[in-house]
Amino acid sequence: MSAVLEQLDSYIETNGGAESQLRKLLPIRAVDVQELAAMQFKPRDVILAPWLHTQDLCMVFAVRGIGKTHLALGVAYAVASGGELGPWHASQPRKVLYLDGELPGVVMQERARMHCTQIEPACGYLRIFTPDLLPDGYALPDLSTRAGQEAMDPLVEDAELIIVDNLSAWARTGRENEAESWQLIADWILRLRRRGIAVLLIHHAGKNGAQRGTSKREDLLDAVLSLSRPVDYDASKGAVFVVEFTKARHLTGADAESLELAMTVVGERAVWICRTAAASMLTRVVALSQMGYAPNEMAMELGIDKSNVSRYLGKARTKGLLQPKAQVPA
Repeated sequence: MSAVLEQLDSYIETNGGAESQLRKLLPIRAVDVQELAAMQFKPRDVILAPWLHTQDLCMVFAVRGIGKTHLALGVAYAVASGGELGPWHASQPRKVLYLDGELPGVVMQERARMHCTQIEPACGYLRIFTPDLLPDGYALPDLSTRAGQEAMDPLVEDAELIIVDNLSAWARTGRENEAESWQLIADWILRLRRRGIAVLLIHHAGKNGAQRGTSKREDLLDAVLSLSRPVDYDASKGAVFVVEFTKARHLTGADAESLELAMTVVGERAVWICRTAAASMLTRVVALSQMGYAPNEMAMELGIDKSNVSRYLGKARTKGLLQPKAQVPA
């Protein structure tokens, strides 16, 4: 059915005058609610718990140099091997197609080796495209055009997750700030969803810290993850970032809480360390208190309200991390 729809869409695009007649032929219908209830749709399964499911459309965005590609490769390996990344885990291996649009082939080799866990994906479960695989004289397909999407279609095969790294490299037609320029890409990922495929888009953040370009991108997405540096980030620590779910349709409670992820390299392999952002902030407040910082100075240093500093200090004393506050004599 999806192949027929795609052929009709392509014909309509090139034969605009016949659009109204062709639309009447499209197999679009509504069903009675009782009929809908009796239908057997393909179940929605978890790919990487708790936030990535089959048919989900998701985005990770951050400013340059944060570590988006490291995180994306970590996700790819966890899904393809049925492994885990920090607190996120896959219940079974699933086939992943990783579309890199920027890195030289030799760099992608190095990063792929770095992120390969002790459980290596089975053959065919993690396929990677890098621009250096293109023959001389060929340009990277532009996924914001139908021709570019059709050029990539043979690679999709039986993938269950497609990671597009990054959106700016793969979608070069139109203007980022115009909603209309996003529409063709939206149509493409929606077609992939109908085929049962999940998509993870990797994107840049703008100067305001939000994802760069039109906010219309987020309308149809199921989960949007923002990466940012911790307020006391030290460059010597490497890839350390706070993960915040700026949109999460299917997450509630602790699953939607912000996290701090740190990637370290042991030998030649990447190792991920995770803690909640709240636990990370508590550690920083304790450290600053032990250094003699006053609450208002901590608030300025950490970029949080003084009331939040007081809350963290109270929690630290309850946990025995700091001396109880001295009682003032009556």
